[in-house]
Order: sequence, then C-alpha cells, then structure tokens
Amino acid sequence: MTRAHKLEAWIASLVAITLTGSALLLIRWHARRPVSLQGAVTVQDTDTRKERPIANVEVSASQDLAIAPTKSDSSGFFSFKLPRFVRRGHPIVLHFRHPQYRPLDVNDFVGDKLYIVHMVPISSSVAPATHQPEVKVANVRLRYSMNAMTELNVGSAAKTFQIENKGNVPCKKQRPCSPDGKWKAAFGSASLDAGTGNEFRDARASCIAGPCPFTKIESDRFSQGGETIMVSARDWSDTATFLLEAEVFHSMVSQTVHESYPVIFGDGLNFTLPSSAEGVSMEADMDGQTVIFPLGPSLLLSWADCNARVNPDQTRVYRCELKPGYRFQQ
Repeated sequence: MTRAHKLEAWIASLVAITLTGSALLLIRWHARRPVSLQGAVTVQDTDTRKERPIANVEVSASQDLAIAPTKSDSSGFFSFKLPRFVRRGHPIVLHFRHPQYRPLDVNDFVGDKLYIVHMVPISSSVAPATHQPEVKVANVRLRYSMNAMTELNVGSAAKTFQIENKGNVPCKKQRPCSPDGKWKAAFGSASLDAGTGNEFRDARASCIAGPCPFTKIESDRFSQGGETIMVSARDWSDTATFLLEAEVFHSMVSQTVHESYPVIFGDGLNFTLPSSAEGVSMEADMDGQTVIFPLGPSLLLSWADCNARVNPDQTRVYRCELKPGYRFQQ
C-alpha cells in the first residue's frame, strides 16, 4: 500500500469514527430530553358528534412522577412534561377530575402517542330533584353585527377648459408643436377636488368642441381616481374646448346585522363567529316565548354553560351545554 493510500484509509477511518460518535451523542441527547404527554378530554357518547370537548378538567399523573396538575383548555387539550428520568414504556396512571363528571383514572404507559380520554357526566341520566317539568328550548338563533366600509355615490363633478390656439401656423421648431413637429401648438389643463373624505371614480376627459381631431390628451392623472384629479391636453389647430368629468364617492363605515343558527347535538350546541363580529346575542323560544340573551365576554346564560376559543385565523368557536332542567326541542 502506497503512502497516499494509507493517508486515504486513515481519513476514511477518522470520518467514520466522527460520524459514529455524533450519532451516539444525538441518540443520548434525544433519550435524555423530557417526554411530553399531550391529549384531549371529551364527553363519552356513542354518537361521536356529541363527544364535546371538556374544559377545566384537572389532569395529574402518578404521585411518584411529581408532576404539577394541569387543566384542559376550552378545546379539551392538555399537555405536561415528565421528569427527565422517565423513559418511554414507563407505566403511568393519569387522573382526570371535574366536578360535573365521574372521576377517571387511566392506566397506561409513557409513549409517543396522543392520549384521548372520555368522561361520563354525573347527571347525564338523572332527572331534576324537584321533578319540575323541563323548560323547552327551541328555535335558537344568533344575531351579531359587523362593520364594513361602504361607498356611496354622492354626485358627479364636471369642469370645462379651453386651449386657445390658431391653426396652420408653422412651428419652426418653436415648442410646443404638433406631434409631427409641423404646426404650432398650445397646452391647457384642468383639475378637480372631491373634498376631504371623498374620491373620484370613473373619471373621463374629452375634447367636445373645436377641431378635436387635432388635439391630444397629454397627461392622464384622472383615470385612476382619487381625491384630486387633473388632465392636460395639446391643441395644434384652432381653439378647442375640453370636458373633465367624474363620479364622486364617499366612503363610510356601516354596520350590518347578521343572523345564523347553531348546530345542536344532544344537549350541546356549537357555532363559530367571524373575528369582527360584535354585539353577539342569542335568541331562543323558551316554552314558546321568545327571549333575547346578550352573550357578553363572560358568556353567561341562565340556561346553558358556554366556553369559547380562538382559532389561528382569529375566528371564534363557541360551545354551550344545557343546564339541568332544560332540553332542546327539535
């Protein structure tokens, strides 16, 4: 083996040792990272459409793991990190507690998975203690307002201007001249101001009198509209008259009222609202009488418990569950 071959073999061995060491370090680092458990809590029901997320469920783990309890959010989501010494495959007992649901203990193992649990309501099949007839809730609908910019046509504006000139006068290279440089020409212009808060739309300018074939619009500062517009023209014959016209629009904020209907499954209703929705209220027929319930930030309703969460696109998701003594009438 030549000296060059020995050097190449030595370099290859060094690279292999380096890569092996890096891989071992990466494996050890990954193994020592804290394991995170993630999951969701929903209502147990044979109809998957009624498996509503449960908020404010206290979630804790086996006492030997020394983990601070956490609570599920409005979507039922929960998450916590395990101590560094806990490895995948370690047995774990998860405890789920909520005053309106039966206590639940789940025996499982730490792993790379999502922990989905279902809790049973305590009063799911218990009639009200007073045995009073249930209040029938029907024809539930939502009302909310949204602000939108609207444009109102408040009129039109017009202005004429003349360009005084005498035709058939040679230019003799004394500007301005006709486009071909043969005849003496003249320029003229006009402008319009729509006023503060207004803007021009559909603006147009034309020659309306005189030798129009021998005129030309030189500067177009009107067709794009705006608060002020201007036009300039050239005339290389006798005096010509021009007209500048435009429609005037005023922009204003207007409030429109929208109405929608929630989706109802069992004792729960669901609906979403745009991020710009304001003044949300819920209307419902309570035992045949229409009642309006303002739905403020606290989401307080006399006949239902509600919660809300915000999606990444800023739309809001609402869920409401009937209180004891009420039932939906389809």
